[in-house]
Amino acid sequence: MTIYLFGVSNVGKTTTGRLLAKVLDYIFYDLDEEVKQYFSVTLEEFVNTGTLRERDRKRGEVLDRIVRDKRDKVVAVTPIAYMEYIRKFLLRKNVLAIELCDTPEHIFDRLVFSDENDVVYQDDDYKNAHKEYYLKEISEDIRYYGKHSFKIIKNKFNMEGKEPALVVARLIEEYRLL
Repeated sequence: MTIYLFGVSNVGKTTTGRLLAKVLDYIFYDLDEEVKQYFSVTLEEFVNTGTLRERDRKRGEVLDRIVRDKRDKVVAVTPIAYMEYIRKFLLRKNVLAIELCDTPEHIFDRLVFSDENDVVYQDDDYKNAHKEYYLKEISEDIRYYGKHSFKIIKNKFNMEGKEPALVVARLIEEYRLL
């Protein structure tokens, strides 16, 4: 089985996916990490190269490589605007695609940053000083991806601001994964 976790940035796809894969004894893939490896670039370099369409096409190329791994897997999928590059993967047998949803406030609470070398760090002082801006950006992402990209994903899962272990337990129960 392949489980795809979709959602806006910082919703918790990677953390949830990694834990879900561990509990299910599946392989875990983070599309961002796979893209960095495949193209030998930092994420910062990748997102500043070419157009969004070109980057989504490249993400689809990397996802195609991931799909070839026949083992059971959980894949945390980067927000993708041009779903035509990955739609075919969602139509395969034994695929469960889930959009992880949460409120802008809960996503803001989980917000982390990364530098030009992809080192993740937390800066709550900066984050809180720009709270209004980030809440607006998160809300816009939710609207955009919900209206354009994620509308083809039928399984919507509200994380309700819960801790990853509780989210994973609820995912397993709701989708009968064990």
